[in-house]
Amino acid sequence: MENRDQPGEKKKLSLNVVSSQPHRGFGAGMIDLSQVASVIIDRGEAYIDIGAMHAKSKIERGIRFKPNKDEVPNGRPCWVVWVAVDRSAGYYAGVASCEMLIDEEARVGWKILADHVNRMDAALKRKYVLDNIGPEEKAALRKLLMEHNPEWWERSPDELKEKLS
Repeated sequence: MENRDQPGEKKKLSLNVVSSQPHRGFGAGMIDLSQVASVIIDRGEAYIDIGAMHAKSKIERGIRFKPNKDEVPNGRPCWVVWVAVDRSAGYYAGVASCEMLIDEEARVGWKILADHVNRMDAALKRKYVLDNIGPEEKAALRKLLMEHNPEWWERSPDELKEKLS
């Protein structure tokens, strides 16, 4: 599609999901991703990696994802955790974890994209879905959330604190 203002130049498409500005364009009000952060849990460590919003986190880059877990027999378990924040009240409003397998040597991985989307939606709807992470991962996530903003952690519902204990 050509840009009519400057003949011969193509219109550039842009998608700015992570922004401090509220979204006001097409679809405004449907979903607000400016209130969501992505956390990676890998090898017992949790860290914020905003690249996961576009499936381009540090551990996902260069990995070909397969539809079946069996195709990644040497994959190590990792998780993307969607953290929704209520900035006006200042607390962690929703948290949901998504499982992945990553085999860096073979450059293959496994994840279910629909599960990632559904769990992001659950976090945005202020739910706490942490059924697929173990005690080590829960401890790493709890530590990150507490250290990132102690006030938000203190104001967060007991349900989150119980699920991460």
